[in-house]
Amino acid sequence: MDTKISDDYIAILKEELVPALGCTEPIAIAYIAAKAREMLGAFPEKVLLKCSGNILKNVKSVTVPNTEGLIGIRASMLAGLVGGQVNKKMEVLSQLTQEDLAVVKELLDCKFGDLELLETEINLHLIMIVTAGQDSVLVEIKYNHTNICRIEKNGKSVYQNDDNANKYLGSFTDRSVLNVKDIYEFANIISRNVLGELITQQIDYNIKIAEAGLAGNYGVNIGQTLLGIGGSDVPLQVKIKAYTAAASEARMSGCALPVITNSGSGNQGIATSVPVIVYAREQGLSEEKLYRGLVLANLLTIHQKTLIGRLSAFCGGVSASCSSGAAITYLAGGSLEKINVTIRNTLANVSGIICDGAKPSCAAKIASSLDAAYMAHVLAMSGRNYQPGDGILKNNIEETIAAVGRVACKGMKNTDTEIIKIMLEE
Repeated sequence: MDTKISDDYIAILKEELVPALGCTEPIAIAYIAAKAREMLGAFPEKVLLKCSGNILKNVKSVTVPNTEGLIGIRASMLAGLVGGQVNKKMEVLSQLTQEDLAVVKELLDCKFGDLELLETEINLHLIMIVTAGQDSVLVEIKYNHTNICRIEKNGKSVYQNDDNANKYLGSFTDRSVLNVKDIYEFANIISRNVLGELITQQIDYNIKIAEAGLAGNYGVNIGQTLLGIGGSDVPLQVKIKAYTAAASEARMSGCALPVITNSGSGNQGIATSVPVIVYAREQGLSEEKLYRGLVLANLLTIHQKTLIGRLSAFCGGVSASCSSGAAITYLAGGSLEKINVTIRNTLANVSGIICDGAKPSCAAKIASSLDAAYMAHVLAMSGRNYQPGDGILKNNIEETIAAVGRVACKGMKNTDTEIIKIMLEE
């Protein structure tokens, strides 16, 4: 394999597999708030937060971690302002104290701070303006959750980075090198010494939140319910759905455990990894094999999401479940062609699931997507596949992935606008 491609794949995985505490959009708000307060050097007297529609959509109904169940945009902003630790990045609220929380609740009661919809073509876009006395600070984030592109203090530029203005992921490594064939080859050859610590952390974090979801009381308890249906002999497919849905439900409901994200999303990180981990362990596969399966799954999710974008009207659980289904085919000894068929079979089925914001029912969408992905795997291993020309399926796997990306990124723009309007109606 070309050394440059291999090095890029390593860099991409290190950039994308990062820990986050809580749903990433509320955390982005908390992060920009903490940064604005830090730059101001004092707690602000006035605050204005401007959010893109997709940020509003994904914050409106989700629980902010470490806040005793607080929900929404203002709670996210105030938690970051009061107790956010900006150096923790996506774990910015990990050290929120009871004293901090008391202040947050007081400020919530008086509706401190102003909120506005930001008119922008960028789906992930935040601007915060804070003032105290004669001082004011503006901080702007674009494209990914911690990508600060502009800071101004008292009208003067402190930091400016426009180099990434038209790139999907800010200043990250070029994603155009990603393709299924090279991802498959990379997964087969990459040494565990290179990414072992990162993949081990993903296994540890994401299984722990799955177990917490199964043991706790989150959402409608999808995981517990699914496991209960099978009695003492739960089918593997049901276990995969139960563990993954439980992890998502716990995360959406405020569980104070971090996850390793993928493409800026904890749910995508969960749906990419937990099915692969459960399958490998249930089948008694080696840690070496699991490692390679997770490398494959993670890169496949990043590949799909590169063409879709960080946020859209297309449910990211579909992309992630598609990738974990393909990785299960890989773990089962399937060839590159069978992996391609698994991806194609999945995308032929569930490409139409919409994203209507982050909330506990994301877990149900992930479970449904995993149903499709596991069926796609079974069909692929049986030599059965949907053909090019069936709907949006194209002649090869790269064209098919690009077609789905086109539907999600371009075709669903109006859908996204209507979803946001519906969600913001009183």
